[in-house]
Amino acid sequence: MRKHERFSAILERISHDGSIDVEQLVADFGVSPATARRDLDELAAQQLVSRTRGGAVGGSVSYGLPVRYRTARQSDQKRRIADRAAQMIEAGTVVGFNGGTTTTEVARSLASRADIAEGEAGALTSLTVVTNALNIASDLAVRPQLRVVVIGGVIRPQSFELVGHFARPVIDSMTIDLLFLGVDAVSAEYGAATRHDDEGEINQAMASRARRVVVVADGSKLGKRAFCTIAPPSGIDALLTDKGADTGAVRDFERAGVEVIQA
Repeated sequence: MRKHERFSAILERISHDGSIDVEQLVADFGVSPATARRDLDELAAQQLVSRTRGGAVGGSVSYGLPVRYRTARQSDQKRRIADRAAQMIEAGTVVGFNGGTTTTEVARSLASRADIAEGEAGALTSLTVVTNALNIASDLAVRPQLRVVVIGGVIRPQSFELVGHFARPVIDSMTIDLLFLGVDAVSAEYGAATRHDDEGEINQAMASRARRVVVVADGSKLGKRAFCTIAPPSGIDALLTDKGADTGAVRDFERAGVEVIQA
């Protein structure tokens, strides 16, 4: 198990049980006591946990599992979705990303496209990326062929997204050609949704400025509901999901007039 996968599992365990000890880490993950202690020390240095004698407890900060440690979930499906999504992006367009693990994978796939990586003549030099996710902006900022526009706001540590009223003037002044929307849940009845109202408000605004909205979500999120609606079914142009998604849920989206693409 790679380090980031262990970190994800450790944080999941602490979030559920409230604490974890070195002996548990050794038994569950097959690492040495020294490695277990180093893992906990590193998480404590990032203020994600508080170290105790022989283990760790939940940190004093309030956190959902940070996005960089959630990338292991449904990782194969997300990568296939991301690779397909990246191929939908054409030169000369304005592409939007909200925060989340799947949109982060899409951005990484975009950055790895040969025509961008090699700087070929006619590459996507006119491509503009708009995002409220700091981690996505950071990943793409090193690509000189891309112009990256970051929406202002207040950082939400759990997802690295910028939220709040400072973001609205920037969003309201732009038009997005293609928005890739990461969600906590999406259904043919209720549409795309997130658990957090501050993220939902900004995501709603981004969707309202997009000519085409593509929800990127692995099959585990289909047919689910979440607290804050981002876009109703009529506001979703396409759903990009994995081939293992429930066939009944897929048919529901198609009946609702949403194009379904499975990768």
